[in-house]
Amino acid sequence: MHSELTAYITLACTSGVLNLYLCLYVLIKRHRYTNIAKLFLVYTICIAVYCFSSALGLLSTTIHELKLWTAVQYIGMPFSPPLGLLFVMRYLGFPVTRRRVILLLAIPVISLCMVATNDWHHLHYRVFEIDPILGAPYVHQEIGVWYMIHGVFTFGSMFVAFWLVIFQWRETAKTYRPQLIALMFGQLVPIVTAFVYLVGLTPPGVDPVPMVLWISSLLYVWSINSSRLFTLMPIAKDAIFQSINDGVLVLDEFNRIIEFNRACQRMLPRLHKRQLGQQFAETWPKLAGSPFPFPLKVEAQSLELQLANEGRPDAMYQVRITPLEHANQGEGLLLIFTDITELKRLQRQLEHHAYYDELTGAPNRRAFFQQGTMTLEESRQAGEPFTVVLMDVDYFKKVNDTFGHHVGDQVLMHVAHLCQQELQAGELFARYGGEEFVLALKGRTMQEGEAVANRLRTCIASKPLTTTEDKIPVTLSLGVAEAEDGPEETLSQLLNKADQALYAAKQAGRNRVCVYAGGGTA
Repeated sequence: MHSELTAYITLACTSGVLNLYLCLYVLIKRHRYTNIAKLFLVYTICIAVYCFSSALGLLSTTIHELKLWTAVQYIGMPFSPPLGLLFVMRYLGFPVTRRRVILLLAIPVISLCMVATNDWHHLHYRVFEIDPILGAPYVHQEIGVWYMIHGVFTFGSMFVAFWLVIFQWRETAKTYRPQLIALMFGQLVPIVTAFVYLVGLTPPGVDPVPMVLWISSLLYVWSINSSRLFTLMPIAKDAIFQSINDGVLVLDEFNRIIEFNRACQRMLPRLHKRQLGQQFAETWPKLAGSPFPFPLKVEAQSLELQLANEGRPDAMYQVRITPLEHANQGEGLLLIFTDITELKRLQRQLEHHAYYDELTGAPNRRAFFQQGTMTLEESRQAGEPFTVVLMDVDYFKKVNDTFGHHVGDQVLMHVAHLCQQELQAGELFARYGGEEFVLALKGRTMQEGEAVANRLRTCIASKPLTTTEDKIPVTLSLGVAEAEDGPEETLSQLLNKADQALYAAKQAGRNRVCVYAGGGTA
């Protein structure tokens, strides 16, 4: 055996050994890796079979031995390119379905059958014989129809895998690019070598691809050990990072922008890759039109921020600021923007339903007690008078019985509208319940409250409700009470006094105002 052939066998065996090492290494440590490692196992087994059978083929001395080892090569060689493509697809986050696996492995299965039965049909090799000049183990071959189909499919699989990796290069952080380099050269080395072989630039009669696959294998070994190829899949993580609805902005320890996802770019349309590496404090005003309103503390915090996006001037976001530690031990911050615009709208709607009367739009009893209690306490602390007016629509039941409840609703809306028109800012008006309304007057004495009550009564009486059927006169009975000095009296007790005055107004003939004075009414 001459030295050139020995070198060929040595290189092919080296490629086989390295792939076998990769296979065993990943198999032993499979519990530490993700499911992508299983696909890599099958991929490296196929390459190892291809390389070892190629080396054994170079030891052949007869045509029968050459055909045998060529058939064994096809147990691994036609399967490795589509398996490599599936491995890259899985790595990049593309779904690897059963249908895709079957479609990609169908042609390799046919190629294996074609080579094993080539003597019967000669569709793969039209001629396959020992080279008449060089002798065994060198082969003279003329390709057939299926060889061309098999070759196009093989090149296509490697080429697609290569370009899928290239396409992800710019979207991948520099930390993880060594993984991409290993994947790219894993496809590029056999593509270039096979092309050189097909155009006749390599020694005749020998397939050079198994002799160079050790280069790809060494790159995989380096990538597994240096960048944790199977424990960290940044491309797949990047697919998740880019697909989540929350906007994510990553800052380094110097508060420079080092990464963001597409959702963040949608929230901040002026955000661009050119701003990577720029100071956040300088960049944010260009993005949002104003300085960032919160301090960037190295501690977890949750805040709310309004951003005037295009077409959404009231967009509201929850901003969560979280400390982040990078692989290089540097500290940084993670800013997560969650769109809570719709949540805030629903919250405002619920608050409105909780504190406002649905029929009249006026504050309801709950809102009155909440605000009125605070106002009463403020008045006491300031030494100011505080007066309430309780009012009732006269003969409201008769209106419902005569004209129907829909007209009764119109009466209540009519009264609420006129009262709100007459009142001044700071005067708390609410629907107390049923046909009753209530008014709180901060800084007003009982006499001033009586004057306001009479003004409201006169206004309502002078403006009957006009319906499609008739004009309906509406009047009010009102009771007025002023809070006593001292902290003892509650808002409920004060309203009870106003209710007694209201009852007196009804007893006195309705459409009038009565005030609570001491132990009785006036």
